[in-house]
Amino acid sequence: MGFSGKVAIVTGAGGGIGEGYAKALAEWGCAVAVADINEAGAQRVAEAIVAAGGKAIAVKVDVSSEDSTKAMATTVAGELGGIDYLINNAAIYGGMQLHTMMDVPYDYWKKFMSVNMDGCFLATRAVAPYMEQRGGGAIINQSSSAAWLSRAGYYGIAKLALNGITQNMAMELGPKNIRINGIAPGPTDTEATRTSTAEGLVDSIVATLALARMGQVKDMVDACRFLLSDEAGWITGQILCVDGGFIMRP
Repeated sequence: MGFSGKVAIVTGAGGGIGEGYAKALAEWGCAVAVADINEAGAQRVAEAIVAAGGKAIAVKVDVSSEDSTKAMATTVAGELGGIDYLINNAAIYGGMQLHTMMDVPYDYWKKFMSVNMDGCFLATRAVAPYMEQRGGGAIINQSSSAAWLSRAGYYGIAKLALNGITQNMAMELGPKNIRINGIAPGPTDTEATRTSTAEGLVDSIVATLALARMGQVKDMVDACRFLLSDEAGWITGQILCVDGGFIMRP
């Protein structure tokens, strides 16, 4: 699918679905920047990619910081020669605090939104000039089926906002040949899902799905491969639900 020689950044790639994206991109022939605020996790994944014969570097980034996202883009372009792809996967999810809308501490709300909403906005603005230098690029924002659930609290609100950012920036960056789409996973088998959802909730959701099984990281990776590829060259501003039929929109 034409990935050989391309350069990709995956934020939040020190574990979970982000790690799956990073390793898959390397297998497809990309040089990969494994970006995470958890420097040890990023280094572990980058070393695993190199040990498997791929090319990768670890980059520490705080996606809630404009300066940090700009430094990430500068480092990656300098060390790997440019930027073609970005996956905005970083989020507060595993270990997130669970509050209602009425009792969430405002400081936690601001911290949460600075990562889960602002992070994709800041990282996209940081890398877009480098993509433009390469003649274009493709970006994937990690959304969630929670974006359409009124009971998903501030997590769902952040993902709904991310969908809006995806579509607005797709319009702005389309003339520069930069495509932006989203992937919205349903209940997916990761450690973060197991530790950040109420007991029994995931099983009850899975039982209602048209395709009644837990999502796997590979399901997201397969969708990612298509959306980044030239085969999706006329697709932008779309949110692809990869969720076993959990969210069905007309």
